[in-house]
Amino acid sequence: MVRVTREQKQQQAVIDIINQMFIIAGHEVTYDDIKDRKDDWYAQWTMTTAQSEEWRAWGEAYLRTNLKMSKRLAEKEMTWFNLQWGLKYSDYNI
Repeated sequence: MVRVTREQKQQQAVIDIINQMFIIAGHEVTYDDIKDRKDDWYAQWTMTTAQSEEWRAWGEAYLRTNLKMSKRLAEKEMTWFNLQWGLKYSDYNI
C-alpha cells in the first residue's frame, strides 16, 4: 500500500476544489484545461454569488474531511482560494 503524503493531499485538494468550482458554475472546464495557462483564465468564466457560496461551503467541508482542518482554518483557506483562483461574479453589484 502506497502512503500519500500531506503535500500530495494538498495538491489533490487544489485540483478537486478547482474542478468542483467549474462544476458548480456550470462550465465544462477542468483543472487540466487551465493548469499551465498564464493568462487571466479565471476572468473568462463566471459564477453567481450563490454558486460561489455553494462552492466555498463545499470546499470547506472537503478541507475539513480530507486535510483535517478546523472549521476556522478551512474557511480562511477557501477565502484565500477564492481570491487566488475564484471565477469572477456575474451578478455582483458594486
